[in-house]
Formats: sequence, structure tokens, C-alpha cells
Amino acid sequence: MNELHEECGVFGVFLPNGQTGVVGPAYHALYALQHRGQESCGIAVNDRGVITCHKDVGLVGEVFSREVLEKLPEGSLAAGHCRYGTTGAQNRHNAQPLLVNHLKGGMALCHNGNLVNANELRNDLELGGAIFHTTSDSEVIAYIVTQERLRAGSIEEAVLGAMRRIRGAYSLVVMSPMKLVAARDPHGFRPLCMGRLDNGGVAFASESCALDAIGASFVRDVAPGEVVVADQSGVRSLTLDEGCQSALCVFEFIYFARPDSVIDGSAVHTARLRAGAFLALEHPVQADVVVGVPDSGIDAAIGYARQSGIPYGVGFIKNRYVGRTFIQPGQTERQNAVRIKLNAVGATVRGKRVVLIDDSIVRGTTSARIVSLLREAGAAEVHMRLSSPPFRHPCYFGTDIDSTENLIAANHTVEEIRKLIGADSLGYLPVECLDKLADRSSCGFCKGCFTGSYPVEPPREAAKNQFETRITEIARQTGAGEEA
Repeated sequence: MNELHEECGVFGVFLPNGQTGVVGPAYHALYALQHRGQESCGIAVNDRGVITCHKDVGLVGEVFSREVLEKLPEGSLAAGHCRYGTTGAQNRHNAQPLLVNHLKGGMALCHNGNLVNANELRNDLELGGAIFHTTSDSEVIAYIVTQERLRAGSIEEAVLGAMRRIRGAYSLVVMSPMKLVAARDPHGFRPLCMGRLDNGGVAFASESCALDAIGASFVRDVAPGEVVVADQSGVRSLTLDEGCQSALCVFEFIYFARPDSVIDGSAVHTARLRAGAFLALEHPVQADVVVGVPDSGIDAAIGYARQSGIPYGVGFIKNRYVGRTFIQPGQTERQNAVRIKLNAVGATVRGKRVVLIDDSIVRGTTSARIVSLLREAGAAEVHMRLSSPPFRHPCYFGTDIDSTENLIAANHTVEEIRKLIGADSLGYLPVECLDKLADRSSCGFCKGCFTGSYPVEPPREAAKNQFETRITEIARQTGAGEEA
């Protein structure tokens, strides 16, 4: 459990032959993807070419009351999004789907990821007269797709053209008056899959758990560099002709994705069990019980227990009515939220030597509080194990790890970190084990936040800082912080 910002979740559904009824599937799919974004959410519905959208700050259940759902038209196409933004201020203006009206018709766009050339593209667009209404790089994508649409023969060709101009991480769902389009960047940084409904409908989602939630059968993953379009004539795809080299964010398997999802051929639950088993082999310890930090540490804890032979126990009870700690705006609030969110089970840990499994340590303050909770509950020893390597480098592709100075592992040795969090021992998953987690996966992995080696060249620091300064100023002028 750490102060990491989540990815976003995208979803789209198309019903053929004039069928309607997409609001329910979109709503339930976003509920299944809620773990990927808890800042804002939205659904755009296409009813005979007219696109209606409702979006706002808040959780899916808060934004979409029964009254709101009943007012949305039951169209034949829908696009949905839940957001925890990595670029742009936290306010309803940055909520998605983004709606665009132009000469070729309306468009709704949902984006998961982060562009590395957003600043450059935005400057060029603004010099050309473009006016931006959000501080999100997703609007840059929408503008580029719109430009391409004016000279392309179809919306899918426009999306493919835009992919030749934008760089970085993006899984997209784009809805036009007649079509639903899904696209994944040439490296496949973020997951995206396709499913089929019993009525012949086609659905796209960030994770397969969203397909399960609406009763859709999994068909396949959208390939890196692929554009898939669904319309009345069926499903077809286009592919970028160069630069496609798979590099899925490996942290999807460690933390971001839901355990019941299957991504690029591998079950997330199995990958986390394997991470725990590798930890037990790499960092054995004499102990009485293995506990996991809910929720992302539990599967790895079970894997550690199975491999080591040390019994697994329920070490924490989680308050299910409290959001993830990183949504708290300040460090003090995050620290206080740990005690509200988690309570150690004294009957499990009292007088015991405890192996504590978590997914990662970012700043270390939350981990220190969790170790303290076990001590206060009577644990005799606390040996912490992390199912990921140390975070030592920023991420430029959608995960909010953007400042080396805030990463405890970039500034301290493992022994220093152990002392800072108050553990008796500390062990990280070796980088060499990452490629072994998803043993059935058909993809490669991005491990840049651990190794400093990135599949795509990161933006120049000066440009990155300039963009961050600008969005901060825009947020101040628009009162974005107050809206959040």
C-alpha cells in the first residue's frame, strides 16, 4: 500500500442491428474498473448518431445515481471512463469521455496512459489557434484525431494517423456517430482487451474483469499498435506498419490490475502468487506467520506462505468504506487514513514473528505506519517483503511516479529504508524475477521505474517542467483545486 496514483479505466460497447441498451453494461463495467481510477468518471451514449454524456468528480456509484442513469438514452454505442489523472488538475473539466464536435460529426474519446510529447504537440496546436478546455493530455489526442479526421476517409484511419504523431502510453476508446474504435499504443504500455456479448455486441475494456461484469466472453487482447473498429459491417483492424514492440507496464501484474483479470495471456492472480514465491526463495526468514496488506499484498503473501511453508494468516481487517490512501491530498491526511483504513488482527500477530508482504514502497511513510500497527498489535518481529523491486526512477507513461526526490529507494539504501520504516528485515523482489511473473504472457515489459531504461525516450526535463508549470497555473486560474 503506497501513495501511488492509479491508472485510468476505459470501456466501450457496440450493439449491432439497431439494438439498444448500453447504459447498464457501461455502468457495470465502470464499477468493475473502479480500482483504476477514483477521481472522476463518465459515460457517453450514442443514440442514433446523437452523443449524450454525463461525467463528474466522484466514484461511479456517486456520479451515476438511479435518476442520472434513467435520464441517459438507451443507445446502441457507449464509451465510459474512470480517472485518476497523472497529467492535469483534479476537476470535472478533466473528467472523461471528452466530447468533440467537428465537420465530420461528433466524437467521444476515452484515454488511459500518458504522452511524452504532449507539451510539444500542445504548443503546436495552440500556435495554430487551438483552444484547450482541460489540462489533460487526453485533449491533445482528441485534437490530433480531429485534425486527422478532416483528411482521412474514416474515423479508424484518423486514429491510426494520430498514432503516428503521438508518443507514449495510450489505450483509447473512441466513439463516432456510427462506430466504436479501440486503439493501443505501439508498445502496449496499458492493457486493452475485446469481448463479445451474447446478443452479438462487441465490448472493449482495460481489463477482462469488466467483460466478466457484463457477461461478455473474452475474445482477445488488442495488440500493440493495433486499431480495432466495430460497426454494422462487423469487426476489423488496422495496424501501424512500424515501431511496434510490446512493453506492458509490469506494475499492472504487481499492483494496478484486479487479481481476477487476465492480461496479455496471463492471470494477474497467478503472477502475484509467483511474486510471493520468488520472494520466499530470495529472502527467506524464520517466522511464525505470513500476512499481506489488503488488497494487493494478499496474493503475494499466499504465494510466499506456500513456498516457505510458513502459515498464512489474516493480519489486517480493511475498512471497505474508505478509499485508497493516496486520494488524500496531504501527507498528514494519508498517514492518519492508514489507521482508519486498516486495523491489525491481534489474535494473528500477537507474540509472533511476522512476515509482512506488500506490493511496493514509494515514500515509506505509509509502510512505516503499517509496521507500527503490527508492533502495537503485539508482533514480536516484523519482516517486510515487497513484491516489486525498489522504485528508483520516474515513470513517464501514466503512473504518478514523477519525482526522484520523493522516492525513498532513490535516496536510501535497503538497510536505511529498513530502519526508517521500523522493520526487522527488508527484502525486495529482484528485477530479474519480473520477466518470470507472467509466465504465459505474450508480451514484453516496461521496467523503467525500476531500471531507468525506457522503451520510449522520456521527455526532456525542461519541457516536462514547463508543462507541469503551465497546468499548475491553469489550475490556479480556473480554481480547479476548489472543484476537486
